Amino acid sequence: MSKIGIIIEREYLERVKKKSFIFTTLLMPLLMVGLMTLPAIIMAYAGTSETSVLVVDNSGGIAGHLEDDNDVRFSIAAPGVSVDSALRVEDTDMVLIIPENIVSSPKSTLKVFSNGPSSVSVEATIRSQVNDIVEEQRLAQYNIGNLAEIIEAVKSDVAINTIRQDKGGEETLSTDASFGIGIGMSFVLYMFLILYGQMVMNSIIEEKNNRVLEVVVTSVKPTNIMLGKITGVALVALTQILIWGVLVLAMSAYVLPAIMPQSAAIEGMASQESTMMAAMQSLTDVGQIASLVGLMTLYLMLGFLVYAAIFAAVGSSVDNVQDATQLTSFALYPIIFGLIFAMVAAANPSGSLAFWSSLFPLTSPMVMVARVPFGIAWWEILASVLLLVATFFGLAWMAGKIYRVGIFMYGKKPSVKEVMKWISYK
Repeated sequence: MSKIGIIIEREYLERVKKKSFIFTTLLMPLLMVGLMTLPAIIMAYAGTSETSVLVVDNSGGIAGHLEDDNDVRFSIAAPGVSVDSALRVEDTDMVLIIPENIVSSPKSTLKVFSNGPSSVSVEATIRSQVNDIVEEQRLAQYNIGNLAEIIEAVKSDVAINTIRQDKGGEETLSTDASFGIGIGMSFVLYMFLILYGQMVMNSIIEEKNNRVLEVVVTSVKPTNIMLGKITGVALVALTQILIWGVLVLAMSAYVLPAIMPQSAAIEGMASQESTMMAAMQSLTDVGQIASLVGLMTLYLMLGFLVYAAIFAAVGSSVDNVQDATQLTSFALYPIIFGLIFAMVAAANPSGSLAFWSSLFPLTSPMVMVARVPFGIAWWEILASVLLLVATFFGLAWMAGKIYRVGIFMYGKKPSVKEVMKWISYK
């Protein structure tokens, strides 16, 4: 085995054998699903506490129509009662003041006084009920029979089923599914680039402090050491993302089809529900999901190679993680901006900002994976890949120059100007 191969093997095996890697690889997907569903489960089984609301109705026509539910119990205050007196009424949690002109004035405001912290759900219930009552009374002033029923009958909530003509008239992933997948893949790349990039940096800093590199460079070129570390950690990231990809494909092929309703049942649902279920059903296209996973893996590897070169240069320039803060910003800020641009791209994948940021090498990994679920042109993907490869070679050359000088520098935190000078050394 070559010397650089030994470095790659060491960096790879040292990390994949750790219990933390096994834990995050196998249990992280389940943990993420649990975090998404846990709030709903807690809200469903935790129960609610009833809030007693005393209503001071200055309009005289609202309080009598308010209805109790599981969250709120209404009671009507005696005429002329003050707020302070109302708050002292036994078993009263809140006092609702309804203004006299609430029906006639479009800018009237409710006031709520509470003896303690106010609940968002209780305020939402109050606001919703009062709005419904005021709307009914305003409609009644027009003296048109069954006006409320007429308005309800003419309401429309149509669904949208997008078919791309440049794809031969075939349906692709729904817009909702494309948006969700794009944002999700961008977050995965954001997390991986920062996590594994800093892993390369911390590894170099640790070995630099232990003087291990001084021994290794006697038999291996500094640039080969750097490339070996980057490649070894890249293989760790590749292993993890491939395992996650297999889990996603298994869910797309077996789990989702088993729990999804039939197409006929989806068509019979309400418009909003049918749109959401259609988006979920489009995720069962295993071939398309596999292609997305493949593209995400490609951009993960290329993006990691680009940023790992920067992190490696930073790690070789300093003696500890604290000193790396200033230099690390050269890698962290583009990643953060890439995630921000990815959100913009997912909302408008054909926009000029989405297009150019998906070609710019430092933001293209996150932005491009946010756009690919919408079915962009193949030449855009090819152009971004070629730019990423060219950027990696350029940054790897610069990082190699910095690395071979920085690993022998101790005791002084270099400035950005000094680091730039290292690149010109022969």
